[in-house]
Amino acid sequence: MTAFTPRPVPSRHPLIIDTDPGIDDAMAILLACASPELELRALTTVAGNVPLALTTENALKLLELGGRAEVPVYPGAQAPLRRKPVLAESHGTTGLDGADLAAPLGRARGRNGVDYLVETLAAAAPGSLTLAAIGPLTNLALALQRAPGIGAALAELVIMGGATPKNGGNMSPHAEFNIFVDPEAAEIVFAAGLPITLVPLDLSAQMVASRRRIQRFAGLCSPVGRAVAGMLSHFHHGDGHMHDPLTIAWLLRPDLFAGRRAAIRVETGGARDGETVFDWREDGNCLVLLEGKDEPFFDLMVERLARL
Repeated sequence: MTAFTPRPVPSRHPLIIDTDPGIDDAMAILLACASPELELRALTTVAGNVPLALTTENALKLLELGGRAEVPVYPGAQAPLRRKPVLAESHGTTGLDGADLAAPLGRARGRNGVDYLVETLAAAAPGSLTLAAIGPLTNLALALQRAPGIGAALAELVIMGGATPKNGGNMSPHAEFNIFVDPEAAEIVFAAGLPITLVPLDLSAQMVASRRRIQRFAGLCSPVGRAVAGMLSHFHHGDGHMHDPLTIAWLLRPDLFAGRRAAIRVETGGARDGETVFDWREDGNCLVLLEGKDEPFFDLMVERLARL
């Protein structure tokens, strides 16, 4: 296992988040809103935890809650590449159950999220953008199918998804939700040779939003603190794993994590449908984060959300 030392984070690190909010997506978006090191360029939304109309509305609500209503939201894919949508009941009917958020004042942009990714990455300098993909990978797969060369613009693609056999999946014994929903899309993305950092269930299982930790958010005595505490109390009834915000925490504090390199492929059928298959090798294009420091991670979350 390799521990990671602090790396310099640019004062304005350009970031796009591809997301399906979702309670843990909300934590990631709010953490990005609260972190001046990250220049949040846009959110692209995808069907996942809830249908696309709700993921898009939730993205707008969260940006307004986080004081970043100027960040554009681009709706993307309404369904997986070849399959019917699969929803996540743990996030409730709205996707953000547990928080009483007003209808957003702003609207999503008319431009499609896949179009935005293609055009933005095609125009960007090599290695100049970071993409955090914290939902099903449909949008990115569609963009890569249309323009395979756009991956050159990515300094890093941080994905929340997958699980090793040691931990197992949350949709089957083998498959994690984001990959299970659209394994064909995931296979396209993992096969593209991109500079991927993967946050699997193995890591997020170590980051439990216990009742004590939820009370820390409630203690912020702010609209953000109340909303976060409410959502986390709903999420698995106070015993939820903080999956998606780990992608943003990695960008801010890589010293909190340890992992190994691998090449990854995805099963797209049969009994192991949606499984991420790891070939552990030092020349693998994927850095897989397997261990993390839980208390410092929650310290980071509380400290940053207190700013909002």
